[in-house]
Amino acid sequence: MHKLLAVIGDYYHPETDIADGLEQSLASWLNSGKVSLTYTTVDRLAKALQDKPDAVILFKDDKINPADERPIHWLDADTEQAMLQYVYEGGGWLSWHSGLASYPEDGAYISMTRGYFKYHPDQKLVRFTAAPSATADGSEHFAIDPAISFESKEEHYFVHCEEASTNVFMRTSSEDGESIGGWSHPYGKGRVCCLTPAHNLHTLILPEMKQLLEACVRWCARA
Repeated sequence: MHKLLAVIGDYYHPETDIADGLEQSLASWLNSGKVSLTYTTVDRLAKALQDKPDAVILFKDDKINPADERPIHWLDADTEQAMLQYVYEGGGWLSWHSGLASYPEDGAYISMTRGYFKYHPDQKLVRFTAAPSATADGSEHFAIDPAISFESKEEHYFVHCEEASTNVFMRTSSEDGESIGGWSHPYGKGRVCCLTPAHNLHTLILPEMKQLLEACVRWCARA
């Protein structure tokens, strides 16, 4: 039995929509009885990691109240250390969409993800395409179906990504330019996968998006 742990939902992203997209993507796996999915909150995350789930899915901005003049950040030093130690010792980590947003760029968490969200323009048609260089290279690299390609009206996440030290498997484009949509790499004995789509429920439940998300989670969990 594989164990998945998810921390989802923030000011801009309703927990119900993210859970719907996640559970639809993993439906066949969840229905098989071979995996369990548990949700937790940021204040309980460090303790939940002690149970050594096979993979953790983080879809949550670091800012609790981003619209306020002085936003409060939830990621404290103890939780951050617990996250890094969990992955370094062999855990799988998916930093999904806002799981890359507002975290300190010079912090330990971003040193693990090797990339972060910078900005997005107004929503418009965005194309998500498997990167031509995304090929399986041993057990520690993630590759998606090279035929995966889809378009949707979305937030076009522009990110900073340390391409030289990770494996880019998806690229994105819109009239505003080009960016990176997904990358993965080992971290200690563990695995890290970063994925930028998607913000909207209509994108989260696209067949191609569900296939992509399931592949990311399975890779993180070594399933």
